[in-house]
Amino acid sequence: MAIRNVIIEKFETAAAGAVIISAGKTRVLCTASLSTDLPGWLAAKEPPSGWISSEYNMLPGSTSPRKKRGNDGRSTEIQRLIGRSLRAMVELTSIPGVSIICDCEVLQADGGTRTASITGASVALMLALGQALDDGLLPSVETDRIPIQLVTAISAGVVDGKCVVDLDYDKDSRADVDLNAVQNQKREWIELQGTGERAGFTKTQLDEILDLCDEAIEQIRNRQLDFLKNHLSASASGLLLGS
Repeated sequence: MAIRNVIIEKFETAAAGAVIISAGKTRVLCTASLSTDLPGWLAAKEPPSGWISSEYNMLPGSTSPRKKRGNDGRSTEIQRLIGRSLRAMVELTSIPGVSIICDCEVLQADGGTRTASITGASVALMLALGQALDDGLLPSVETDRIPIQLVTAISAGVVDGKCVVDLDYDKDSRADVDLNAVQNQKREWIELQGTGERAGFTKTQLDEILDLCDEAIEQIRNRQLDFLKNHLSASASGLLLGS
């Protein structure tokens, strides 16, 4: 099993957390912005809670032919997937009064943009929470760890009769089966989206695909953790990563 080279780089911007994640030729800018403006329906909720949402966009020049500006049905579906995955990271009552918006801007697309967005946004969210802790925006958090886990995502499928993982555009366009998998640090599946594009798939194939995803995600997760250990403050790292 081989996955494309995954690189996570810090990006300097006004957002509390920002990274560029590369998976082969696919590159996505992921930012996480802090706010105290909660959705109206959440403001009076007891116990007090925080919120995490996301937006996803592909730059016009990220693909060929040029993509027109503006969200479409695909982008809306993807940003909902990203939002659900990120909210699964943390118990929202542990970040009361804090709203985090994660923006994923695809700079270059060569397959796997939604899974790269989830993986990168998870890191950006951790950086933002680290800044929130350092800035005292979460005064209720003192010595206890925030109940949070990274999430990591990967694409997979059946191409030319073989189960494969981490599909670039060429493989994705030829796939008989297409699947996106999101997993937390406990190796629990947060979301599985599988579609028989040109053919159905068996339980045996699904089991093989999930095994491939599990192995690939472990590799990528280690890169997420290595990056965070080098970019979070010691105190924030202890509260977020337990180290």
